[in-house]
Amino acid sequence: MIKGMYQSASAMIPRVRQQEVIANNLANASAPGFKRDQIFTRELTRAQARQADTRSDWQTPMIDQVYTDYDQGQFNKTDNPLDLALEGYGFFVVEGDDGSQLLTRAGNFMVSPDGFLTNPEGHRVLSEAGPIPVEGGTIEISESGQVTVDSANIGNIRVVQIDNLSILDKIGNNEFMVPEGIELAAAVKYTIRQGYLESSNVDVIKEMVDMIVSFRNYESDAQSLKAQDDSLEKLIRNVGSVR
Repeated sequence: MIKGMYQSASAMIPRVRQQEVIANNLANASAPGFKRDQIFTRELTRAQARQADTRSDWQTPMIDQVYTDYDQGQFNKTDNPLDLALEGYGFFVVEGDDGSQLLTRAGNFMVSPDGFLTNPEGHRVLSEAGPIPVEGGTIEISESGQVTVDSANIGNIRVVQIDNLSILDKIGNNEFMVPEGIELAAAVKYTIRQGYLESSNVDVIKEMVDMIVSFRNYESDAQSLKAQDDSLEKLIRNVGSVR
């Protein structure tokens, strides 16, 4: 009976994490360029279970892993010359507060008070030569990323690609950190659409359905745990009353 309680409790833990992931996806459903997270859960094999750090031999060891879905979202036309959508494979590169290079698919850019192209977090958008000054004049950005201000060539927006997307660290604000030592290659198959924004790839209806299913499974395990606890309590009470 106690073994069954451990199994029910073990199954509840990944459900909590799944609810958190889905809630985060829904909260960012309207964020430009947001990439949804998913959770992968499975029970360990017996061989793996023997090596796992569990609190009890009766516990059912579970592993769960959150991974990011990098599928492209839809394009929404805004006619804002500073809104850019990246069609194809690749990322924009912005400069973090500490000077590090961060990746993003969110192209809702703006001009900073000091005249540079930045994202809403104030991180400067980078070209191969560094930050891009765009103060004053009419800004035009070609499909290849060439930036011109009043017909004067300013530079090319840097677009990079990375083969193993699983190594990227999602740090919030639609930005990804690249581990140290990883070289970023220039993207090849991409097109920049000026006046468009890439929407998130969150399917709100599907997320809501997944949330309901996950909650029902959590409820089922919780009820099973309670039933076993009630039975155990009744057994102990009956045994204690025998004379």
